[in-house]
Amino acid sequence: MSRPQTQEQAVDFEGDSSLHRRDEEGPQSSHRMLGFSDALLSIIATVMILPVTHTEISPEQQFDKSIQKLLATRIAVYLMTFLIVTVAWAAHTRLFQVVGKIDDTLALLNLACMMTITLLPYTFSLMVTFPDVPLGIFLFCMCVIAIGSVQALIVGYAFHFPHLLSPQIQHSAHRAQSRRHILRLVLRGPALCFVAAIFSLFFFPLSYVLMVAVIFLPHVSKATTWCKDKLTGHRESPAHNVEPFSIDLHAPLSKERVEAFSDGVYAIVATLLILDICEDNVPDPKDVREKFSGSLVTALGAYGPQFLAYFGSFATVGLLWFAHHSLFLHVRKATQTMGLLNILSLAFVGGLPLAYQQTSAFARQPHDELERVRVSCAIIFFASIFQFAIWTAALLHQTETLQPAVRFGGQEHAFMFAKLALYPCASLLAFAATCLLSRFSTAIFHLMQIAVPFAFLLLRLLVRLALAGLQVLWDLRPEHPQSDQGEPEAQSQLLPAPC
Repeated sequence: MSRPQTQEQAVDFEGDSSLHRRDEEGPQSSHRMLGFSDALLSIIATVMILPVTHTEISPEQQFDKSIQKLLATRIAVYLMTFLIVTVAWAAHTRLFQVVGKIDDTLALLNLACMMTITLLPYTFSLMVTFPDVPLGIFLFCMCVIAIGSVQALIVGYAFHFPHLLSPQIQHSAHRAQSRRHILRLVLRGPALCFVAAIFSLFFFPLSYVLMVAVIFLPHVSKATTWCKDKLTGHRESPAHNVEPFSIDLHAPLSKERVEAFSDGVYAIVATLLILDICEDNVPDPKDVREKFSGSLVTALGAYGPQFLAYFGSFATVGLLWFAHHSLFLHVRKATQTMGLLNILSLAFVGGLPLAYQQTSAFARQPHDELERVRVSCAIIFFASIFQFAIWTAALLHQTETLQPAVRFGGQEHAFMFAKLALYPCASLLAFAATCLLSRFSTAIFHLMQIAVPFAFLLLRLLVRLALAGLQVLWDLRPEHPQSDQGEPEAQSQLLPAPC
């Protein structure tokens, strides 16, 4: 039996409880909240593709110019809305580089921001379903305005309680100037959307132009500043001008949050594939009894092409993630240019469920297989070529952005080049082959889906053989005695070390 507490023990317990409550109500680490926000934002950005994948095309309807135009329009609107969501994610990332700690109020404000973001897919569905009605565009713009307003409230609250700010801002003598600068950057996107919402009431095509401007506004601003500095001469900014929230094309992003957001997109895309299988490929019990004599195995056999398309699509998503993981494993920090290219790659990765829908329709609509193969190849090509562009952008500042192993002349340089170039080359080759051998377009596409995973498995061996062949050709070159002795050594440095 436990003994009753003495008065001193009770006082100690109450004191410990009050201290514990004060600790809970005080500043908290933002790590878990940021993980939740990254996961939610990646889900919202990815599910934007659902209205596009659910475009109804009956088996009797051909993949003619009108269907192609409808699909192209929806894909363009999807890319625009996906990129706007990623702009909100980038603003959230920059914002919480300024806000170092959170409390309960700040966590609730962030939840309000996330709730507003979850409404974006619904407004996008209205835009896609009713393209001639401006209400969808108006509501989408109003959601973006609300997101910016809540983020402005977060800025105001954090600066009102400086202990929540990062140490750089917290101990700065110019917090008021920094607050104005941050608010201006947070609100200029919503301000453009406010103008777009007004134009949507009487001339909605201009609203789309203004929303596209929201996406590229930071980069246009940076380019304008660069051009002005070149024309007028670069002027040093005052020493007191603290801009921790600067949208500089070469300012490093949080590599951890870039990876978390990217992993979320890849995971949701892979999940959407199996959701389509669960929804469209479960036989109806009545059909099993009447058409397949009660044999579920025979009924499932009729969905063989759809399962083949699923496995091929999942392998594509998985291998693109593998290439992305391999790349960022050697990235030391991500510049703003790399972040933009990563977002563009993820936008097309989000379109892979559409590629699955196109390839799974081969058996139902064989007369349209050529156009569907080309759509799928184009989506895979752009998703992978932007990954290659990330690495190319990193090589331009390789001493700052990359580990030594993958820099020019590094031990893994050639292997990373081959790994990131594999899918762009394979999809481009498949697209070109369908132009020459249109009758075999389906077989060519499935061959690409089967061959690329095996190529990844054998890639290191293939790269070693290719480097050995180049070395043999280099050794067989004709000798030139008159040439400078230092030149062969300099040329040999261009060849990377063996993998």
